[in-house]
Amino acid sequence: MQTNDVTFQGDEEIATLDDLTLNLTQELISKRSISPSDEGCQHLLASYLSGMGFTIEHMPFGDVSNFWATRKGSSPGRIMAFAGHTDVVPPGPLEEWQSDPFVPLIKDNLLFGRGAADMKGSLAAMITGIKRFLDLNSRFSGTIAMLITSDEEAAATNGTIKVVQELTARKTHIDWCVVGEPSSSKKLGDVIRIGRRGSLNGNLRIIGRQGHVAYPQDAINPIHVAIPALNEFISEAWDEGNEFFPATTMQLSNIHAGSGVNNVIPSFLEAMFNFRYSTEKTAEELKARTEEILNKYNLEYDVKWRLSGQPFITRGGKLISAVKASIENCLNIETELSTSGGTSDGRFIAPTGTQVVELGPSNRSIHKINECVDTNDLLHLSRLYTNILERMLIRA
Repeated sequence: MQTNDVTFQGDEEIATLDDLTLNLTQELISKRSISPSDEGCQHLLASYLSGMGFTIEHMPFGDVSNFWATRKGSSPGRIMAFAGHTDVVPPGPLEEWQSDPFVPLIKDNLLFGRGAADMKGSLAAMITGIKRFLDLNSRFSGTIAMLITSDEEAAATNGTIKVVQELTARKTHIDWCVVGEPSSSKKLGDVIRIGRRGSLNGNLRIIGRQGHVAYPQDAINPIHVAIPALNEFISEAWDEGNEFFPATTMQLSNIHAGSGVNNVIPSFLEAMFNFRYSTEKTAEELKARTEEILNKYNLEYDVKWRLSGQPFITRGGKLISAVKASIENCLNIETELSTSGGTSDGRFIAPTGTQVVELGPSNRSIHKINECVDTNDLLHLSRLYTNILERMLIRA
């Protein structure tokens, strides 16, 4: 049993794991796993986990690759999981990259490539962090698990959500989960996510009546009749947030009407919008208020809703304490607890009662041209994951 706050290995072992962290990240980047494709990333990860004594269960759903891997300790206990995704967003214009986004490049201590920060670097750090823990601790209580999907960046319908449903049906409960999303801001560990806002999407169609612009009295211009309602959407104070979440926001993301000519009043207007909402509101309340505003202006309309995820929050607990202590111990900084940013697969895990924390590298370059990650950050992240495991499964 390790009792010190920091555990060390011999220089040769450290160098070997450091090399593995960087080499594995580069090998993962070289696989063009544009969502929902996996392109062999999971078999690569599973091969390392199998070598560490994990039981691997591949769980494909549709065209999505997933796996659930477990390694039981020397005595029964709770499940401590790491979760992540192997899929990446498309690279965008290749000519704007300084190098091929799927040919990893290290330059000035930065590792460039699509997925370097989001989140293939975290996956490699998880593998080496777990290996370091197992090398140092032959006996521990509980189970270490990994839940990996290739369906996080796109639809997210056949990935983590389906694996969690299967685990729930088996009565397998994840007690604690670290998601490797790039949570950090300016430097590694300065921010961890302890929750996320909900995400609700709406596709709105305002119905008008087509006609000639010279005879507006014989037509209904859907642009004109929609503007007052859209303005009210923009100015509405949906809530004031709370101690964990900022106020709910609504953003119009796309508006289209007409056929591209200037002498025809269009027959309809289409608008796409998104709510990022706090725990002060439910999705049903937001839908009801939206339709109340539309009805106020006597609009003929149709709106289709799609819920991407409910808001979730981890309110204290052993995992947050362990992550905070590990960051302070390994990096000598205090971390900020945050719920900002987009959605993550934590939204599918937390509702089962799991304590969820997101900890990964800086998010400054994610989804951008020339995405990159600091190589030193990946080495430190691996050690952070080891330290967290020790605090969760070894120390009282």
